[in-house]
Amino acid sequence: MLTHKNDKMGLWQAVALAVGTMVGASIFSIFGLGARLAGHNLPLVFLLASLVALLVAYSYATLGSRIISDAGPIEFILKGLGDGLITGALSFLFWLTYVISIALFAKGFAGYLLPLLGTETSPLTTGLAEAGVVLIFMLLGLLGSSAVGKAEFIIVLVKLGILGLFVVLGIHSIDPARVMPGFGSGEIQGALNATAVFFLSFMGFGLVTNASENMRDPQRNVPLAIYLSILIVTLIYVSVSLVAVGNLPLPELIRFQDNALAEAARPFLGRSGFLLVSLGALFSIASALNATLYGGANVAYALARDGELPKTFDRKLWFGSSEGFYLTAALGIAFALLFNLNGIASITSSVFMVIYLFVLFSHWRLRTEYGGNSLVIATGFVVVLAVFLLLAVYQWQTNRSSFYTTWLVLGGSVLLELIYRGITQRKFITRKTTLLQEIEHTIEAGMQEIEEHLPLQKNDKQQ
Repeated sequence: MLTHKNDKMGLWQAVALAVGTMVGASIFSIFGLGARLAGHNLPLVFLLASLVALLVAYSYATLGSRIISDAGPIEFILKGLGDGLITGALSFLFWLTYVISIALFAKGFAGYLLPLLGTETSPLTTGLAEAGVVLIFMLLGLLGSSAVGKAEFIIVLVKLGILGLFVVLGIHSIDPARVMPGFGSGEIQGALNATAVFFLSFMGFGLVTNASENMRDPQRNVPLAIYLSILIVTLIYVSVSLVAVGNLPLPELIRFQDNALAEAARPFLGRSGFLLVSLGALFSIASALNATLYGGANVAYALARDGELPKTFDRKLWFGSSEGFYLTAALGIAFALLFNLNGIASITSSVFMVIYLFVLFSHWRLRTEYGGNSLVIATGFVVVLAVFLLLAVYQWQTNRSSFYTTWLVLGGSVLLELIYRGITQRKFITRKTTLLQEIEHTIEAGMQEIEEHLPLQKNDKQQ
C-alpha cells in the first residue's frame, strides 16, 4: 500500500527528530557531570566524542540507505548475523533502552517544570507531571509520522533559538583562561572518561533509521539526516560548552550539576537568563521525549512484526491502534513512577555500546553486498570497543553496582531470549530483499510524481 508523500517525513523533519533527542539527552541533563570529569577540556571532549560517533554513523548511514526498516540497527544485525539467540537478545535490549530513556526524560521534565511553576514537589505532583508529559506526546504520535516530524521541527527550532541566544550573549564575556585545554595526566584521564560518557550523547542519530519506512526518499535522506544531525549537534555542544565553562568557575558548574547551564547564564543574563535557559531545558527534554517515544514505538512495532515480541502485539496497525506504541508509552510511565533511573542510565549507555559493536560487525560482514570501506568499518569497531572498555573501567571505579548490573542485564537478556525462543519456537520473519525495496520505493516515487502533475495537466486541458 502506497502512502502519500505528504504523510511522510522530509529531510529536515528527520534531522529535527535526531537533533531533538541528542541535545535533550546531554546538554541539560549531564552537562554538570561532564564539567566534573573533563574540566576545561569539556569543549574538546565534545569534539572527540563526535568523531567517534561519526565512525558508527558511517555504518548506520551506509546500511540505512539500502535496508529500509523501522527496526533500524536490529535489521542490520539480522541481515549480518542471521536469526539467532544474540539477535533476539539484542532486539529486546534495544527496545528497552528506549523505554528507559522515555522514563528518564519524563523525570527530567518534571524536575524542571515544577520549580518553574512554583509548585511544591511531592510524589503526587511529580508523578502527575511525569505521566502527563508522556501521555501528551503519545497522543501526538497517534496523529502520524508527519505530525510528529512537524512538531519536533518546531520544538527543536525554539530550543536551538534559546541555546543560540545563550551562546551569542555569553561569548563576549568568556574568560580565555577558563577554556584553555590542559594535558596533564589527570586531565587526559578525565577527558577520556568524559569522552566515553558523552559519546553516548550522540546516540540519537540512530532514530533516523527507526523512522526510515515513514520517510520520503529514504535512500537519500537517511544518510543526509544522520550526518547533518551530528554536525549540527557538534556545533551546539562545542559552542555551548565554551560559553558555560568560560563564564562560570568549574566549582560552580559542578555544584549546580542538575541545572548547570541555567546557572552559567546568571553571570551575563542574571535571573532572566536563568529562567530562559530553564525554559530551554523544558523544550529540550520535551523534544527528546517526543523523538524517543516515536522511535521507541517504531522499534516495538517493527520488532513485533519481525517476531521479536509476543504475538499479542504482532498487529500491523501502525498509527491506528499499535500495541507496540501503547506498550512503550505505558512502560515508560511505569519506570518513571516506580524506579530511580540514575543508576540505570549508565547501564543503558553500555547496552547501546554493545548494539553499536554488533552493527559494526554486521556491516563488516555485509560490506561486499551493501557497500562500505573496510578500513573505516574496522577502525570504528576498534575505537568503539576501546570506548566500551573505558566506560566499563569508569563504572568499576565509580559505581560497582552499575558495573555488575550491566553484565547482569546483558547476560539476563540472553537467558530470557533462550527460554522464550525455546518455549515458542519463534523465528524472525524474513524481510523483503533490498532489490524489492528499491523497486517499491522507485514505483512509489513515480506514482507521487504522476499525482503531482495530474492537476497541472487537468488545468492545461481546461484552459
